Amino acid sequence: MGDADIALRHLARRRPEDLVRALVPEVRAIEVLGWVDSQVTTLERRLDKALRLRVDEQPRVLHVEFCFALRDDVPDRVFEYLGFLFAALRREAPGEPVPPIESVAVVLSGRRRRLPASGERRIAWPGRPFSGARFRVDAVYQRTVAELRARGSVLWLVFAPLARDATAAALREVVAEIHARAGTAEERAELYTALLVMATVDPWGHTLHKELVKMVEDKEEGLLRRTPIIGEMIIEAEQRGELRGEQRGELRGEQRGKQEAILELLGRLFARRIGRRPTSEEERMILERAHAIGPGEVEDALLDLEGEALVRWLAEPIRPS
Repeated sequence: MGDADIALRHLARRRPEDLVRALVPEVRAIEVLGWVDSQVTTLERRLDKALRLRVDEQPRVLHVEFCFALRDDVPDRVFEYLGFLFAALRREAPGEPVPPIESVAVVLSGRRRRLPASGERRIAWPGRPFSGARFRVDAVYQRTVAELRARGSVLWLVFAPLARDATAAALREVVAEIHARAGTAEERAELYTALLVMATVDPWGHTLHKELVKMVEDKEEGLLRRTPIIGEMIIEAEQRGELRGEQRGELRGEQRGKQEAILELLGRLFARRIGRRPTSEEERMILERAHAIGPGEVEDALLDLEGEALVRWLAEPIRPS
């Protein structure tokens, strides 16, 4: 899903409680313990889509899969991921029972007709009892702006451009609410990044992306052009002639800050994984890889690898894609 996957995964890691509160609303006594971060192997996929919970004092795991659409391969992906996740949890605590796991597919676009509330991947022989994996479906694009706001968190406000009844007026209120409720400039930038990326999905053909870019830029002038994904959007809009002529000289100057923004985002992630800021040489290698294979691929590696494995990966020759 490209930018959408990066933006949503990053935001979800910052606000896991808000994710759980909406996806498991029927549970009262629930505690979020953190994201599963098992070092099984990079071949077994990144495990940062699963949250450890304590529900009524019992261990549980919630697997959240963001999907552009409920395509035919989604049940296969969920089943495959659950196998990797189960193996990782089992290896992590040999001899202990693996906690029960529930999967939710959060769907961003698709058909107009209501999607089913659940999906499954059956692997049993025809005519035999069911064997495989079942998962819940949360089609956020089929909800209204009011329903998303009722979830009570700015996390779910970023999905407002996907809502079936999204309008410019409703999104202006959403932009103002994010501005008021986000605690820091960094948090606002992350929320606006996801908001604008969601607007590019546009499952209902609202074509509100252009207006939303202007709303956000007017609200947070200067802040947004320093963030990688939004900076790219604004520059693209300028190239299409969608922004006012007097802004163009300013935007060209902001391109120089794009590298610094990428490095700041990936550098913070490096620091969380390694426990220190990257050296100047490591910063150079991070930027080189971001240019060669894309910031998203570098972010994936920073999430997959830890310690010396991550440092060695940065030092390896860059293989052409």
